[in-house]
Amino acid sequence: MTETLGSILYITLGCAKNEVDTDRMRARLTAAGYAEAPDADTADCVIVNTCSFLASATEESVTTTIELAEEVQDGIRAVPIVMCGCVPSRYGDELPSELPEVAAFVRTDEEDGIVERVDAVLGIKRSEPPFIPDTLRTVTAASAYVKISDGCDRFCSFCAIPYIRGRYASRPADEIVAEVRELVAGGVREIVLIGQDTGIWGCDLAPDAPGPRTLADLLRAVAEAVRPAHVWVRVLYLQPEGMTDDLIAAIRDTPEVLPYIDIPIQHCNARVLKSMRRSGSAAELEALFDRLRNEIPGMVLRSTAMAGFPGETEDEAEELLEFLDRVGFDYTSVFAYSREDGTLAARMPDQVDEDVKRERTQALVDLAESLGFAATAAHVGERAEVIIDGVEENDGQMEFVGHAWFQAPDSDGAVHLDVEDARVGDMVTCEFTDSFCYELIGHVVTNTDE
Repeated sequence: MTETLGSILYITLGCAKNEVDTDRMRARLTAAGYAEAPDADTADCVIVNTCSFLASATEESVTTTIELAEEVQDGIRAVPIVMCGCVPSRYGDELPSELPEVAAFVRTDEEDGIVERVDAVLGIKRSEPPFIPDTLRTVTAASAYVKISDGCDRFCSFCAIPYIRGRYASRPADEIVAEVRELVAGGVREIVLIGQDTGIWGCDLAPDAPGPRTLADLLRAVAEAVRPAHVWVRVLYLQPEGMTDDLIAAIRDTPEVLPYIDIPIQHCNARVLKSMRRSGSAAELEALFDRLRNEIPGMVLRSTAMAGFPGETEDEAEELLEFLDRVGFDYTSVFAYSREDGTLAARMPDQVDEDVKRERTQALVDLAESLGFAATAAHVGERAEVIIDGVEENDGQMEFVGHAWFQAPDSDGAVHLDVEDARVGDMVTCEFTDSFCYELIGHVVTNTDE
């Protein structure tokens, strides 16, 4: 279809998984005849893809939508808003009366029908069904997130994701590999595999399903798909229980797969973990991380820690601090426990006082930054490849910025480069000459792509 039916502004809140979902909707709408608008003033419709992982994320999603509604109502023409994603999935029945400013609500499991919903909002009638492209991808960047699963079966007592995203569903391997090949053919230099729980990918596939059946096998298949191009493969959002012998071997022995493991622990105390409906203990977790570092040379570890879970004592909070210090993660994300509607933990007694929770959270943040800054500084003097991600303004001058293999894109800091003649997407070899916080200064030695 060549006719432009209207323009759409896309606003994405939340994690990388939402970015992928927005891009899939954008690809469908673009193929169906809609252009992309740079701002609300020029848009005929606005899509807000929301996050509801935490109460603060829900609040941000609702606030963003209301502020946008007020902005467009003050303009020359009204612009309808379509709210998609996690907030409609979690609060769908309540939203029409609570947010009359929104023209339509689309749950995560309804996003494949986004064209029909936008058509209805804009009053567009079609004589034939809209075209659906084979590749639902429009973003052109050096790194690309590829969803390998959706939903979650863990039902951790603090988490609402299973109620928002539904039960765990592995994406078929042939679809994943086909998308990877398409991305690499388009110039992508890094494939980042994501999902709610990537380590158990394949557990729900039919017994007679062809191809890979475990994440380890999938990593090998993806690595084969990116050859002979020089492309990194990274996997995020693993769980401790998912670190099988075969998966460790796949990460260690597959050159394309980066020795970077992201394992959220939330806590280390066995009682707290059990109350969270998670497994493990400080001793078991420490043994796992020691094994990863011993078996995978140069392993970089990222984790997540939560402060102030219901019933957490001062001693247990201190135990978590000591554990993080002892293990020495390269990167740690810290969250204060959030009392989420509908979760088991929200109904638990002994909710931690907000002031106490803030103190414990800040202590974790301070330690995480101290460890992370030191881990970043330890790379000064090393040489490593860096993917150039973009250009930023620094003190009135433009500079290239990128990330090294030990930095997940958009998560772990960046490398600021002293190169003038380069392109976004280039892979260069740098010597790291200095660091500040999570950032590195890189002197370009060679351009791998020249």
